[in-house]
Amino acid sequence: MPASYSYDLRTRVINAIDGGMRKTQASRIFQISRNTIDTCLKKREDTGDYQGKVGYQQGYKPKINDLEKFQQFVQINGSKTQAEMAEAWPEKISDRTIGKALKKIGYIRKKTYGYRERDEEKRQEFQGKISQKERSKLVYVDESGIDNREDYGFGWNPKGERFYDLKSGRRNLRVSIMSALCQGELIAPLNE
Repeated sequence: MPASYSYDLRTRVINAIDGGMRKTQASRIFQISRNTIDTCLKKREDTGDYQGKVGYQQGYKPKINDLEKFQQFVQINGSKTQAEMAEAWPEKISDRTIGKALKKIGYIRKKTYGYRERDEEKRQEFQGKISQKERSKLVYVDESGIDNREDYGFGWNPKGERFYDLKSGRRNLRVSIMSALCQGELIAPLNE
């Protein structure tokens, strides 16, 4: 239901009609329907005033009322799509309802991966070794590829933060493109 017309506008319309203006003319001038004018006049006749209704529900009634409970649910299920979240929610709701609730709590889609198999000690040890090498002798190798373990690349989190998730570093099938950079020169391109 749309918001009711202001009391000020209703007063101006009623005063114009009481002053002799026709309802059709008032409808055009104030851009208010004739039916609304009739409703105001009837209300004034019945109650003595023409104040609009107050305290009624405006807009849709949200299906997810407990936003704290929903926020906890999203923290557990943040790596799922909206459709998957809708299926996991205790009551029957649509993915669109999930989307509205996510927007209401200020969550957006961002995700950063780390590997389950990672070892921070080995990483620190490697960085210590490489920092002792001459820069001219370093060769930087990069690989890009597609494999069969990809999942949904987004996660839901508060705005300005990322969703962190783990995925397996093991795979069965992969198509890779590799290349190396040494002293600003591209070397050894390889497509596997």
